[in-house]
Amino acid sequence: MVYILALGSAALYGAADFLGGVASRRASTVVIVLTSQGVGLLLLALILPLLPDATPSAGDLAWGGLAGLAGGIGVALLYRALAVGRMAIVAPVTAVCAVAIPVTVGVFMGERLAWLTAVGVGLAVVAIVLVSQQGAAAPAGRRTGRVQRGVGLALASGVAIGLFFLALAETDARAGMWPLVAARAASVTLFGGMALVSGQPLRLAAPVTRIAVAAGAIDVCANALYLLATRYGPLSVVVTLSSLYPASTVVLARMILGERLNAWQAVGLACALTAIALIVGGSGSY
Repeated sequence: MVYILALGSAALYGAADFLGGVASRRASTVVIVLTSQGVGLLLLALILPLLPDATPSAGDLAWGGLAGLAGGIGVALLYRALAVGRMAIVAPVTAVCAVAIPVTVGVFMGERLAWLTAVGVGLAVVAIVLVSQQGAAAPAGRRTGRVQRGVGLALASGVAIGLFFLALAETDARAGMWPLVAARAASVTLFGGMALVSGQPLRLAAPVTRIAVAAGAIDVCANALYLLATRYGPLSVVVTLSSLYPASTVVLARMILGERLNAWQAVGLACALTAIALIVGGSGSY
């Protein structure tokens, strides 16, 4: 059941990221994130009374708020990266970083790194280099710069999302879904403030609004599945399984946007997905 929850969260994360990236190509990333996070907060407020009673501590809410700040920043960077770069490249780069963060923290905390995990981390670095390559036939100039910028944003996004995974997993099972409420409240406050300071109009075109709303609803469902999975399974396994989300993002980008990769990028994508699989396989040996 734990693995089903984690893989379910991965599928939903990938779909939400795809929708968020599409919306960010049509409007301000800050407003898209504010809208999607706000929808998630509203959805949680509606379903919370229907859930079993929970007793969150101040620490649970604090960890939730920290997760919200890290996750909100990570999502904003990811949406922007998906908007300026190729989704089939950006998503795996973000994922390998999000996986590597918990593994690195585990090592510093004295956790033994399984050999499969070590190989996976090394392969992840190779994957990041490969997916950044344009190849001889790729157009120079503006297009290359956009792809390189997308990869840089994806790296930063992966670090933030990895911190989100770690912070949310620190909450207690007795807190129920309250840490997610705190997370959404923190991210909505952050991006609401950013929108006000920047003076950006909050109104979106109807088609973009629908996409952002769908992204927010799907994302909060993914978060709920992830949180439930961390209650009953080892963090290293749950985080890495949840980080398989690029698969659905890549499939949607291929089917809907018709994205294509050059040979180096295709090899890099394969390396990235293999790296995640190796880290998942090695996590059981900690």
